[in-house]
Amino acid sequence: MITGGHPHFWGVSFFKIGGAIMSRNVKELEEKIGYNFKDSHLLRHAVTHSSYVNEKHMKKADCNERLEFLGDAVLELISSEYLFFENQTMPEGELTKLRASMVCEKALAFCARDLELGSYLLLGKGEDATGGRFRESITSDALEALIGAIYLDGGFANAKEFILKYILNDLEGKRLFYDSKTILQEMVQGGQEKGIVYQLVGEEGPDHNKSFRVEAVIGGEAFGCGIGRTKKAAEQEAAYQAILKLKEGKVQ
Repeated sequence: MITGGHPHFWGVSFFKIGGAIMSRNVKELEEKIGYNFKDSHLLRHAVTHSSYVNEKHMKKADCNERLEFLGDAVLELISSEYLFFENQTMPEGELTKLRASMVCEKALAFCARDLELGSYLLLGKGEDATGGRFRESITSDALEALIGAIYLDGGFANAKEFILKYILNDLEGKRLFYDSKTILQEMVQGGQEKGIVYQLVGEEGPDHNKSFRVEAVIGGEAFGCGIGRTKKAAEQEAAYQAILKLKEGKVQ
């Protein structure tokens, strides 16, 4: 398990949220990510969304946006280094495109979902009620903020270890799921004249906690069904299931 080992820089001080996250939840998240913070307030800072800060009339700087800014820069450097050594003949333009796909919002949100990061976020009541814990923009930003917090607390080596373990692992498999619609479109265009239509076939639950069921239809026939908290997530799941059938040669 990674352990904290880096002093704070330049005398930066961080706010404290009295009782906002119980110590148990902090420990749960530390165990999940494999990193023990020396300063748990950094972890609390990383999971504090601007909607919570606004609702509690806290200072703007008390939300996780500044840590997100820092984490984004750390992630870009480490992912660039990773690609540089893993693809030693790839030209600069292709490296740039590959890096962009690896650390895009969808990719980071997928990683955040694996860590169940959304369940630890401090959100305003309105944001929480409208599905903020599952919103890709919020969870991906929180993941970058978490990287920034680890960097400040434990330094570059610990941030790099976290990124390699949870973000730059199984890249092909992750893209197959989080970018399934794009991959399915490429597969169909490459060998089929049939178009893809995503049909909403059902939805359940109250407005603040709905689940959607979507089918991926190719040439008038359903080849994948997905269920998700949003239509977009359900479409990705449906596309993923359709890809599996395409690979099995079940589309005539």
